[in-house]
Amino acid sequence: MLKKPTASSSAPQNIPRRTDMKNQDVVISPQQQQCSKSYMDRHVESLNASKGFRRRHNSWSSSSRHPNQVTPKKSGLKNGQMKTKDDECFGDDIEELPDTDFDFEGNLALFDKAAVFEEIDTYERRSGTRSRSTPNEKPARYRHDENILESEPIVYRRIIVPQNNSKEFCTDSGLVVPSVSYELHKKLLSVAEKHGLTLERRLEMTGVCASQMALSLLGGPNRLNPKNVHQRPTVALLCGPHVKGAQGISCGRHLSNHDVHIILFLPNFVKMLEPITNELNLFSKTQGQQVSSVKDLPDTPVDLVINCLDCHENAFLRDQPWYKAAVDWANKNRAPVLSIDPPICEMEQGIDAKWSLALGLPLPLGERAGRVYLCDIGIPQKVFQEVGINYHSPFGCKFVIPLHST
Repeated sequence: MLKKPTASSSAPQNIPRRTDMKNQDVVISPQQQQCSKSYMDRHVESLNASKGFRRRHNSWSSSSRHPNQVTPKKSGLKNGQMKTKDDECFGDDIEELPDTDFDFEGNLALFDKAAVFEEIDTYERRSGTRSRSTPNEKPARYRHDENILESEPIVYRRIIVPQNNSKEFCTDSGLVVPSVSYELHKKLLSVAEKHGLTLERRLEMTGVCASQMALSLLGGPNRLNPKNVHQRPTVALLCGPHVKGAQGISCGRHLSNHDVHIILFLPNFVKMLEPITNELNLFSKTQGQQVSSVKDLPDTPVDLVINCLDCHENAFLRDQPWYKAAVDWANKNRAPVLSIDPPICEMEQGIDAKWSLALGLPLPLGERAGRVYLCDIGIPQKVFQEVGINYHSPFGCKFVIPLHST
């Protein structure tokens, strides 16, 4: 049988309230004074120390609630002890919040945009500045490379030659580039050579510009990159025993330096010109291949054929067997053809070119020359003036530009 607890053990004990401790009105019985005084002191000190932290930590929560809103009571002690705890945390020092919202539409209606724009336009018309766009006007759009600043009218005809030829070209930007006769072009190169632009320097510039154009025609960075080492482009270079052929050999040397497989065709002659001999010595130091017979040219189609067979002076070379065989091979190979500095006249057994590269100023080329390009070989402006040409460079930031027939 269970014993009932004694009266001393079942006597109710006074549990201090937080409100009583806050007001320092708690009454402690003599029996609890020795055992509870230290606990009460520690508890009151902890409440006072954490009260400021709780107010700072919950400042956003207290400000986001309405002042009269009471925090919902959660499960806890009865007799209002949980409510007293919430009042201590959220109920002190709450500022009054405005009941009305800011009227954005009313304040925006006070700003008269039409009157302001009209005042701006009136001021700009009086001062002569460029008019801005009004709310009803569609703003103008410009390209990233278009100049929007007002400047002088553009002059498209900035190259004037003494002899007016019927053939004229224009660049992508609309500049007019007239053609010149072969005699004037030859005189221009002769005067440039007299001032220091020697044949060797001209051959080097022509080779660099022609190789840059050929690299672009072969695919540029999409074709010539380390991932396509197994697909090296092949170029067949057809050269004659003259200065035009030396220009082609210089181009082949630069292409070979850029990891292009070059097959150079040059017929055997007892005596070669000194420019050709010098270019052949440099070409022999590359990985290019030199052949003297058309039979040694590849039977399969190549990526590009560069034609340097023709010459302005030595027209009798067209009757040679090696010339006819080379022309026949190029026409049967079905590869696109690039002609470097082609002559004016159209030959009956010539090679139809897809592209042609002119030097300095173009000659009046025919339709068999294909699309004409112009390269800068470094002739100064005063050299043009010395032969009677009013010249302004049409190249811009490039050394090779396309020309369009007008």
